[in-house]
Amino acid sequence: MSTPVDLGGGLLMTKVSVGPMDNNAYLLQSGGEQLLIDAANDPETLLDLIGARGLRAVVTTHRHQDHWVALEEIVLATGAESLAHTDDAEGIPVVTRTLADGDTVRVGDHSLDVIHIVGHTPGSIVLAYPGHLFTGDSLFPGGVGNTRGVKENFASLIGDVEAKLFARFGDDTVFHPGHGRDSTLGAERPQLPEWRARGW
Repeated sequence: MSTPVDLGGGLLMTKVSVGPMDNNAYLLQSGGEQLLIDAANDPETLLDLIGARGLRAVVTTHRHQDHWVALEEIVLATGAESLAHTDDAEGIPVVTRTLADGDTVRVGDHSLDVIHIVGHTPGSIVLAYPGHLFTGDSLFPGGVGNTRGVKENFASLIGDVEAKLFARFGDDTVFHPGHGRDSTLGAERPQLPEWRARGW
C-alpha cells in the first residue's frame, strides 16, 4: 500500500494492488470525502484503506469482473454510491447511478471529468483530473487494452484513445492504469503509430 500522493490542489491519491490479477484500486481524498476507483478485490484491504472516514462513491471503470469483485461488499459496508457508465452497468452487480461522457464525479472540492472510451468494453471510462488520467484497462504503458482480436473494437479503442486522450492532454499528463505501473502520455505518444500498425 503506497503513501498518499498529492495530485494537486490537495487531492490525495493512494494506490493499492489487489487480487490475483494485481488490479490497481485508487482511493482519492479531499477534505472529509473519499472516492474509490475500482473496488477490484480484497475487500478487507480496501476497507482498511478507507478507514473511519467513510466513502462517498465507488467508480467502476468497466464491467470486467476483476475490477468489481469487492464492489458489493464495499457498498454494503460504507453505503457509498456505485457509479459506472450506462453501457457497462448491466454487467456490474450494483450500480446506483450511471455516468455518461462529459459528466463529472466530485470528491470534496474537486471534480473529475468522465471520458467514454469504447473498445475494451462498450462502457469503459477514463476519469480526468488536471495532470492525471485514471484509464482503467483502456490505456497501459506500451499499448491500449485487450480487444481479443476483434478488429472493430481495436479500431474504436485506438481511435478514442488518440482523439480523447492524446489529442486533448499534454505530454506531462500522468496516467494511472487498471494494472501495473503509471506512465505519461509523453512517454507513450511516440509509440502510437506502432500500436495502430500492429493492431493491438
